[in-house]
Amino acid sequence: MLTINVAVLLTVIVILRLRRRTHARSRLDEKMTVVIVLALGILVAPTPVGQGILSFLGQLASGVTQASR
Repeated sequence: MLTINVAVLLTVIVILRLRRRTHARSRLDEKMTVVIVLALGILVAPTPVGQGILSFLGQLASGVTQASR
């Protein structure tokens, strides 16, 4: 089973990749960033942190929906 440490490593990699200037990135570089972000999402989703984020986003969406009524 993978641990949150791999997710933390991927988070650091994503942050470093996104800090680069936009026009300095190639299409391959952008595709690799998307793949890394998807892998990060898969790793974080089943963890308690991922469940907390999902719960928070659900409450936020519910609040926005109720506020618009």
